[in-house]
Formats: sequence, structure tokens, C-alpha cells
Amino acid sequence: MAGGIVRFSLIGAGLFALALSGCGNGERPGTGPGGVPLESFTAEQIYERGEFELDRNRPDDAAEYFAEVERLYPYSEWAKRSLIMQAFAFHRDRDYENSRAAAQRYIDFYPLEDDAAYAQYLLALSYYDQIEEVGRDQGLTFQALQSLRQVIEVYPDSEYARTAILKFDLAFDHLAGKEMEIGRYYLKRQHYAAATNRFRVVVEDFQTTTHTPEALHRLVEAYLSLGLTDEAQTAGAILAYNYRSSEWYEDSYALLTGQGLEMRSVGDNWLSAIYRQMVRGEWL
Repeated sequence: MAGGIVRFSLIGAGLFALALSGCGNGERPGTGPGGVPLESFTAEQIYERGEFELDRNRPDDAAEYFAEVERLYPYSEWAKRSLIMQAFAFHRDRDYENSRAAAQRYIDFYPLEDDAAYAQYLLALSYYDQIEEVGRDQGLTFQALQSLRQVIEVYPDSEYARTAILKFDLAFDHLAGKEMEIGRYYLKRQHYAAATNRFRVVVEDFQTTTHTPEALHRLVEAYLSLGLTDEAQTAGAILAYNYRSSEWYEDSYALLTGQGLEMRSVGDNWLSAIYRQMVRGEWL
């Protein structure tokens, strides 16, 4: 975050105190008491007013003050600090669109500054914090993943990279959850082919998520219902090899053995190819 603030002079402090009093009584950013314009104050004085508004949990007003610094002193060091603080204040106010815009401007104008990593992280958070429940459209999740990847790849040594990795994994898991929900919907309605397509996506594209064991079990269920015993047994074999301690292994074992089948790779299908890769140590 931007560094500390140089204290303003005694005369400036007295003048600014009047402005603070006026703004506290209903004045908005842009003018001080009696309509005195903010041009009368220095960049650091206006900046400090923004920090004051943040301290009293008024991020919307804080963002406006930081924007005034950028408007009135566009080429100053304070303008640069204010731009990243705008992104932060807008995000705290849950104004994600404006937070993204301010963060992107900072990245565009100051790509080599230390705070560029934080700007990219805020941009990613503006998507991540809007991720809806699993049952809704996941467009924001994809955008969050892309932005988080930028933090990880462009700023790998920054203090935000590790947190970005954790959030990336959670967002990735969220997408797998979406596929699982749709697959369960189809499975419950006996649309087995459509269900297997969704569970296949999880097994092939989201192998590292927490949903993979259930996806394999649901494939056992769906393929048994379709009479595709080779695929069902092979899905069970992957469960037995990689997730033997899970509840889904136990459920699949009961289903397969109840029909006189085994948990082993059988035939030549997409699951048997994954099983062979896994046995050779290529399973991800």
C-alpha cells in the first residue's frame, strides 16, 4: 500500500481543519465549507481526507477524495498513490466495477511500480468477490481465474502471489462444482448420457479439485444405468487406486460388487486411458 504521508504545515493544517469541519456537515468532495473549492488545498491534504474517510468507514467518500487528488494534481506522486487508494476504497465499498477501472488504470500507467502487484490483485478480487452461488452463471469465475493467474505469473515474488494461488484453487473448485451440479440434475432425471458428459469434464479438466471422487462415483452410477459395465468398472478402478479412503469408493464398491462386477480397468475407453496414465505416474 502507498507509504506514509508527509505532515502539512501548521497554516495548511488550520485551513484544512476548516474543510474537514465543513465536509463533516454535509459538504461533498470538490468543495470545502461555504463552497470553497478543493483547489485551495494541497494534494496531501486532500489525500489525508480520503484516509480519514476510510478510517471512519465511509469508503465511497474516500474514493471521491482520492479521485480529486488525481484530477487536481494528475502528475504528482500523490496522484499515483491516490489511484491505488481509489481502487482499494471502491473495493471496500463493493463498487467492483469502479475498483476494477481504477486498478486497471494503475497497471496501465505504473506497471513497474511496487503497487502494480497489489493493483492486479485488487482487480482479481473485484471478480472473485462477486462469484455467485454454484447454481448461477460462472462467467465471473472465469474472469477471476484469468486475473488471479496474472498475479501469480506476472508477480510471482509479490506478497499477493500465495494468496492468489489459494483463491485460484478455490475458484477452480467452484467451476468443478458447477459441472457437478448440472451432472447431478441430469442423473436425477435419468438423462444418463448428458450426466456422464458433465462428470467427464470434472474427471478430465478438474482432476485436482475436491469433486473428482464424487464425479467418478457418479460415472459408475450413470454407466451402470446405461449398461456400460466396462466404463463403470474402470471408473471404480480409478476410485480404488486414488480415493480408497473416500465415501464414494465405498458406495461404488457396493454398486459394482452388488452386480457381480469388479473395480478394475476393462476395455479401451476414455477412462481406461486415464487409468493407464495414472498407473504410469502421469495422473495429475
